[in-house]
Amino acid sequence: MTVGVLFISTGGICRAPMAASVFRTFVRRANIERFFEVAAAGTFDGHAGEQPSLLAREVTERRGYAFDATPVRPLQPDDLARYHHVIAMDRTILAALRWMAPAGYTDRPQLLMRHVERARVVDIVDPYGGSAGEYARALDLIEKGCAGLMMTIVRALQGVAGSQTMARKAGEDGS
Repeated sequence: MTVGVLFISTGGICRAPMAASVFRTFVRRANIERFFEVAAAGTFDGHAGEQPSLLAREVTERRGYAFDATPVRPLQPDDLARYHHVIAMDRTILAALRWMAPAGYTDRPQLLMRHVERARVVDIVDPYGGSAGEYARALDLIEKGCAGLMMTIVRALQGVAGSQTMARKAGEDGS
């Protein structure tokens, strides 16, 4: 089973590619990357085809993450149904995603910071046009959110695997 994770920011040029790079690195380090399809997109198509922000790349790589410089792409109509986890960087994006979601998928979009226990911050502020310090502050939150998201997904997968094992054992026992 492959788990699809799509990170969404406004232009898809800063926060989303930073988050995708951090998350990919986390799952690679945990040796579980083969189970994931990770991507980034923006709700605004004004940067489509461009490279992600140079500052986003520099700040992310400086922390030891392999930055994915895949050209920016806008959110596609089928993304909300295709990806299991559609992750918004802030409440404005979350509201837009829920509005765009096809019937039956309006609860799929979620905030990245939802996965951080006792988070004091809900929104990851868009650093676009800001300083390296603003990008670093966004990355601080992205790291926490991605760690929490990975734990949420791994726990859910372990629950599924555990349930499948129990069902298989129940079938073997004739119960």
